[in-house]
Amino acid sequence: MATIAAPARPTVSLTAGKLPAWAPWGLLAFSMFISFVIVGVASAGGDLADFNIAGAVALGMLIYLIAITVLSSIAESGRHAVDRLMTALVASAFVLALLPLISLLFTVLVAGLQRFDLEFFSYSMRNVVGEGGGAVHAIWGTLLITLAATVISVPIGLMTSIYLVEYGRGRIAKAITFLVDVMTGIPSIVAGLFIYSVFALLIGPGTSMGIMGSLALAVLMIPVVVRGSEELLRIVPNELREASYALGVPKWATIVKVVLPTSIAGITTSVMLAIARVIGETAPLLLTAGFTQSLNTNLFNDNMMTLPVFAYNSYMQQGTNPDASVARAWAAALTLILIVMVLNLGARLIAKIFAPKMTGR
Repeated sequence: MATIAAPARPTVSLTAGKLPAWAPWGLLAFSMFISFVIVGVASAGGDLADFNIAGAVALGMLIYLIAITVLSSIAESGRHAVDRLMTALVASAFVLALLPLISLLFTVLVAGLQRFDLEFFSYSMRNVVGEGGGAVHAIWGTLLITLAATVISVPIGLMTSIYLVEYGRGRIAKAITFLVDVMTGIPSIVAGLFIYSVFALLIGPGTSMGIMGSLALAVLMIPVVVRGSEELLRIVPNELREASYALGVPKWATIVKVVLPTSIAGITTSVMLAIARVIGETAPLLLTAGFTQSLNTNLFNDNMMTLPVFAYNSYMQQGTNPDASVARAWAAALTLILIVMVLNLGARLIAKIFAPKMTGR
């Protein structure tokens, strides 16, 4: 006589000695919620800018460490609890490294939105001493000076890296590599002083122009472009070069048609890193481009304002309305961050479009 087996009972994770997959994430979200409530109550009465987001995240991770260890020791075993504790500690170390960035972005966003309006992007600071005014002259100055510096530095840096990888041998290549390494570590103020001294000898002391700022930034950008592009060109497989040579393609055409397209995505990223390195510089631009309250789009005539110098000037010379001046400084910082973000997104898009396409068989 056949026996009918009893239906199998569904296995529940908590009773099977294993936490469900959603449990750590749910516990993390709950820990962050409790932490934000505690920090929010502690900072009650203040505005959003007084909220300590870094402290809230750190407290949330501490609550999560304790909670996941206790829950795992109850539902699983001591060995699993130690494993989850170590995993949580590694994740906490990563979050701890990000806390300054999180706090910085939160502070700039909250403080910068106070003056992030149409007037800020439509007016300059000409004849403005109190409230109002904007940073359109600084935005144009930043874009033009950085664009000119990129146009100057990228061809020089890229051709230098091509020489070092494809042609450079012996003492000359070693000397160039040494000088590039030295230039990578020079302070930005030294680049500004160098360009200022050159133009003081050629034109006269006290000269300030946008092109001088571009040249100072180009001095800082060139070594970054060289080192980044050099490493990317070196990882291009030699088989691609040899296949091109076997077809009778000359070396210069192989570099243009094979080597550069293969590494274009990485080179674009290297250029963006160089731009991000210099777009926030203040000291060399104070010496070379100067500052002005009016809009000037001519790189070869008179002073030009940039966003870093605008933020510095707004904070140091607060005028008759300190609150309005500080708000403009925060808005300039937020605008600069957004410009860098847009440039990075554009670089990723360009790299994706022009990168070589891999076709399957």
